[in-house]
Amino acid sequence: MIFDELRRIEEEGGRAVVLTVVAGARVGAKLLVREDGTTVGDDPGGLAALAPAALRRGRSHTMAHGEETVFADVIAPPPRLFVYGAVDTAEALCKGAKLLGWRTIVADARPLFATRDRVRSADELLVAWPDEAFAQVQPDSGTAIVVLTHDDKFDLPALTAALATEAFYVGALGSRRNQERRRALLLEAGVGDPELERISGPCGLDIGAESPAETAFSMLSEILAARAGRSGGRLKDASARIHAEPLAGKK
Repeated sequence: MIFDELRRIEEEGGRAVVLTVVAGARVGAKLLVREDGTTVGDDPGGLAALAPAALRRGRSHTMAHGEETVFADVIAPPPRLFVYGAVDTAEALCKGAKLLGWRTIVADARPLFATRDRVRSADELLVAWPDEAFAQVQPDSGTAIVVLTHDDKFDLPALTAALATEAFYVGALGSRRNQERRRALLLEAGVGDPELERISGPCGLDIGAESPAETAFSMLSEILAARAGRSGGRLKDASARIHAEPLAGKK
């Protein structure tokens, strides 16, 4: 039954996780959890509670669950990168994300900016104000969002909309001074501190980036680190495994 449902979810491009106990007293126990929280299979010991975090992680991995080890086999379409602001860095971001096999979407309310000549690498290009764009894209837990417009009339509604989604990453371009000013405006607009803590701003890792391509590389590096549950930084200074997790020969 689990494998029949798994096949259907994959065919429909849905998202789910199969949780299997691989070490401990209940080796072999298996549960499929769909993105909406419904399940197929037995749920001994509350395996379903592990599903939301596993789905946010977006890739298959092992995890500890009490005295047991559980393999989370995540089934999901490719991650999406949603960029609001069709500036030069948007094209560089899309070009890099496509090398990772991600789907890329760029939106901007300015028709002169949101053109194929400027953003050739986007899989989808939208001419829309932030509220309209977010309603069309519907970012989910497999989506990273970056806001690049440098204009409050776009930045503020775009970030407000982004924080209302399940996106695993929300980034905003801008200096530290501009980030603080924008944060104050979002607080005045009713966005709470816990939500604002989700914003990575200035977004990217500290690699001394200057050009749009270098800036995009910095941002994508931070996005990949966030997806893997890492903070970024030099591998020679890290104590964790080089690779995010042993994936049991899959994905």
